[in-house]
Amino acid sequence: MSSLKIKKGDNVKVITGKDKDKEGKVLSVNVKKNTVIVEGVNMVSKHQKPSAQNQQGGIVSMEAPINISNVMYLHKGKPTRIGFKIEDGKKVRVAKATGETIE
Repeated sequence: MSSLKIKKGDNVKVITGKDKDKEGKVLSVNVKKNTVIVEGVNMVSKHQKPSAQNQQGGIVSMEAPINISNVMYLHKGKPTRIGFKIEDGKKVRVAKATGETIE
């Protein structure tokens, strides 16, 4: 299985769609569906029944997944593409714009 270039905890910028130019932190990544959930992006309203965790129930606003191709990694506040490089026998992510390693 190929590794994705965006990981949980990365800061990303949405580059297309209704939430274009919004920035946020990646909350989760779904490798099989190639989607990410970004904090505060692609908000949807969901009707929830009362449960043990949510006694009240009602309409809850939450983030929905968006395709990973619609987000770009933010490196020092600027969006950049990501590549891979082998350093000291380990595979590391590299920002294409600056050539610096990420993490």
